[in-house]
Amino acid sequence: MSRPQPRLRLFAPGSWPEAQRITTLLRTETAGGLLLIVAAAIGLIWANTPWSEWYESLRDFRVGPEALHLNLTLHAWATDGLLAVFFFVVGLELKREFVAGDLRDPRRAMLPVVAAVGGMVGPALVFLAINAGNGDATTGWAIPTATDIAFALAVLAVLSTHLPTALRTFLLTLAVVDDLLAVTVIAVFYTDDLNLLWLGLAMLPLALFALVVQRGNVSVWLLLPLAMIVWWMVHQSGVHATVAGVLLGFTVPVLSRAKAATGKEATEENASSPGMAEQFEHLLRPLSAGVAVPVFAFFAAGVTIGGLSGLVDSLSDRITLGIITGLVVGKVLGITLTTFATARFTRAELDDDLAWVDVIGVALLGGIGFTVSLLIGELAFDDPTKADHVRIGVLFGTLLATVLAAIVLRLRNRTYRRIAEREVCDDDHDGIPDIYQQR
Repeated sequence: MSRPQPRLRLFAPGSWPEAQRITTLLRTETAGGLLLIVAAAIGLIWANTPWSEWYESLRDFRVGPEALHLNLTLHAWATDGLLAVFFFVVGLELKREFVAGDLRDPRRAMLPVVAAVGGMVGPALVFLAINAGNGDATTGWAIPTATDIAFALAVLAVLSTHLPTALRTFLLTLAVVDDLLAVTVIAVFYTDDLNLLWLGLAMLPLALFALVVQRGNVSVWLLLPLAMIVWWMVHQSGVHATVAGVLLGFTVPVLSRAKAATGKEATEENASSPGMAEQFEHLLRPLSAGVAVPVFAFFAAGVTIGGLSGLVDSLSDRITLGIITGLVVGKVLGITLTTFATARFTRAELDDDLAWVDVIGVALLGGIGFTVSLLIGELAFDDPTKADHVRIGVLFGTLLATVLAAIVLRLRNRTYRRIAEREVCDDDHDGIPDIYQQR
């Protein structure tokens, strides 16, 4: 008999029922997305009130040991520290998709994978075209390329009552691949001073973390210090510390030990035993959705607009225009055209439950680039004015993409609802003669 898979628990059984209900709520896509929006709105509004100095003082308050080069502002802790938790969950999702999800089958994954690539190339080209000859503004080319998984899925969850599940699968796969590409872009293009010694040293605790977790040891007192050491060393290396979260996520096994050993779910016990990645994701998603991402959004969205004239000046800036146009137009063109070309010239096919207008709706959702776009913007520009223009561009681009996606998908939702109602009516009509015959 195989040894039972260790279980991770956030609370002891039967304890703190209210807290357990809250964590269950935070695992839903809608709750996480709404918290993100509320936190960003609070930061934006507070930064434009007479009490904006209090917001700036809080954002710039420093805490942490200077000896470890960790005397960082609260904003930096949110960006480098809390977002590492978010990216750890992203790493778990990525590995789960590659090992046991849609990305395991290349034929099934081809269209959304290609769509993700097109969804990054399109916005980057649009941004570069608008900012050609605009000095160092071109360093922000990657800002409109990212898709916010939590935000996009939350919007889809609110809009979708009759939309086919294949649409959500397409969006999820696209967003997961998009996150993988975004992490690669951050590591390659937004690392200024790379210290290979620290990066090499980080591989030692990372390997130890992998060894421990692969052996099924889920002791928080052992894994958490190792994870913190990996994070600190990656931070010291010059690579953005959130990359450490993804690397740690990749080490966690997806399949339970019994499944991995047999290659199939041999018994009912094995079938009901979640893998370690699923357990970690279940444990940390409330922390990611309820704390890490909202706190980052609160600090990242706090841009002082400066009234109507300041807003007009910001929206007329080429960096702002490049981000907005990239998120809305570049994403739609990149995702739709690459998907259509791949389906036209290869054996890949769009899911039978989807129409091409659905792909346009998904492409608009891909323009929701909030969290990672703001992060890349902070890495791309040190100048405060340009950083403010980035925030305004991301906020307005995300808002516009959300509104347009809502219009398209609500129309599609009505269409699918009419189809479902017609099928029900047809089934009822077909059944009437049989009933009379029986009578």
